[in-house]
Amino acid sequence: MASSLEDQTLALAGILQTAYLVDRIARTGNADSAAINGILHSLFVFDSDKPSEVYGGVHNLQLGLRVLRDALAGHNQEDYRGCVRYAFGILSLQKQLEARPKDQTIIRSRLQHTEKKLEHFTQDINEISSSIAAIYQDTISHFNYRIQVAGSQQQLQIAANADRIRALLLAGIRSAWLWRRLGGHRWQLLLWRNRLLKTATALISR
Repeated sequence: MASSLEDQTLALAGILQTAYLVDRIARTGNADSAAINGILHSLFVFDSDKPSEVYGGVHNLQLGLRVLRDALAGHNQEDYRGCVRYAFGILSLQKQLEARPKDQTIIRSRLQHTEKKLEHFTQDINEISSSIAAIYQDTISHFNYRIQVAGSQQQLQIAANADRIRALLLAGIRSAWLWRRLGGHRWQLLLWRNRLLKTATALISR
């Protein structure tokens, strides 16, 4: 149970990390590049349900673990309101994607093509955010439910920011997919609150 809960906590941290980064970019145009890189790389791990492999180590999820800890503990609720809303929106989008095998195939195929560009043309994943964003636009953006991103209109109108936001949302859906695969359910967020909080705190200290 301990290792399963730890893995679920890491996947939840992946969701919260993407949600927090989306909120920061939408409001300020700024976000931690290392945290973005760490989470976007998870999109190119296609055949693993192990968080250590999907995220490349706990160090890449420190931001998400801190946000998860604070959200579960009820700290800085005003600061995290948008972040939590995006996280639940990501979970809803993942459920819709789960019922659309054709879109799943398209996303995987196009991500594999994008991975080749990453290998041959650049080491900075931020430079291919536009490619990832285009995948999101061509698939997830057509779902019945859409996440309404709120923030500074000035920042949201900048193409690079919009691309980063869409790319991060796709990475968030990947984390939500992993969380479900590991047995995650929404009821756990309420009933296992203290256990998740304890696990997140321990992972931060690792």
